[in-house]
Amino acid sequence: MKTTYYGHSCFGVQVDSTHLLFDPFITHNELAKKIHIEEIRADYILISHGHADHLADAAAIALRTGATIIANYEITQWYAKQGLTKSIPMNHGGTARLDFGRVKFVNAIHSSSLPDGTYGGNPGGFVVETPRGNFYYSGDTALTMDMKLIGETAPLTFAALCLGDTFTMGPEDAARAAEFVRCKVVLGLHFDTFPPIRIDHEEAVNLFSKSGINLHLLKPGEFRDF
Repeated sequence: MKTTYYGHSCFGVQVDSTHLLFDPFITHNELAKKIHIEEIRADYILISHGHADHLADAAAIALRTGATIIANYEITQWYAKQGLTKSIPMNHGGTARLDFGRVKFVNAIHSSSLPDGTYGGNPGGFVVETPRGNFYYSGDTALTMDMKLIGETAPLTFAALCLGDTFTMGPEDAARAAEFVRCKVVLGLHFDTFPPIRIDHEEAVNLFSKSGINLHLLKPGEFRDF
């Protein structure tokens, strides 16, 4: 699976001919100025929660590409009022079976409100199962014992985990999260964008390596084949 990092918590995964895009926040990210949203392909846009730094570019990309939005019920209804009705509403524990595989909406411990201040529903993460491999996106979250359930049910090719600290779990808890979900390959997310979430890259990579986990801290625009 070709996985491209677009900055902050935004990344894209190509599963055969299907393009999945997660939490698009690019235009207002100073670290992602070389990324042009007009060039990003998306068949599905998966949104973990309602904060602006996770969905600021979702509407523009969905309008251009015709992508289907996958998010909690409240977020899909908020977009429906803006005319974006091509969506799949979900809630915790629910599963959507799609042409590329299966998506499950799982727990995350965080807050959620939409850019206009309305209720954004409960935050979550996604477990995506495909014939090419499975992966887990944590969304913004604290470390939670629920992650162990993921490790017990879905063998993962990689995990995309927040690790910037302050607003989410930091590197130490993220490394434990990787152990909980039984995954040895991690794409780091939600780091360096703002001063409170800047991390020491070398320290974080070494921390993960002590547990035998390969942490990838990519620059916006970089990709890996997982």
